[in-house]
Amino acid sequence: MATPPPPHHHHHHNNTNTLAFSIWPPTQRTRDAVVSRLVETLSKQSILSKRYGTLPSDEASSAARLIEEEAFSAAAASASAEDDGIEILQVYSREISRRMLDTVKTRASSAAASSVDDAGAAPQTPSLEAASATAASEDNSPTVTES
Repeated sequence: MATPPPPHHHHHHNNTNTLAFSIWPPTQRTRDAVVSRLVETLSKQSILSKRYGTLPSDEASSAARLIEEEAFSAAAASASAEDDGIEILQVYSREISRRMLDTVKTRASSAAASSVDDAGAAPQTPSLEAASATAASEDNSPTVTES
C-alpha cells in the first residue's frame, strides 16, 4: 500500500492583516486542551498527587472546568485594550496554577480532617517510594525556582 502524501501546509493565513492575529482570547480548542491537561494533572500520579493525593476523574473533571473558567474570567477582566495578549495569557496561566493548587490543598486538608480512619487503608503510592520522594524534595528541591 502506498503511503498517502503528507498534508499540505499553507504558509499564508486567511486574513491578510497579520496584526489581527491575537493569542488572547484562546480558542475553545485550546481551552478544552487546558481542561484535559488539568484533569490529567489532578487525577493521575504526579508530583502534585504525591503531596496532595489524586481526585477521582469525575471530580477532577468538574474541578478542572471550574478552574479554567475562573482563570479565564479573571484574565479577561484584567485585560486592557493595549495588551498584546502575552500579559493576559500569563495572568491566565498563573490563575490556573494558583487555583489548581488551592483546589488540591483544600481537598487534601478536608480529606485529612474527615477520613482519619482511612489513613492506613490503601495508600495509592507505595509508602517507601512516597517517603523517599518526600525526603528528597525536603532536602533540596532544585526543580522549584522562583523567577
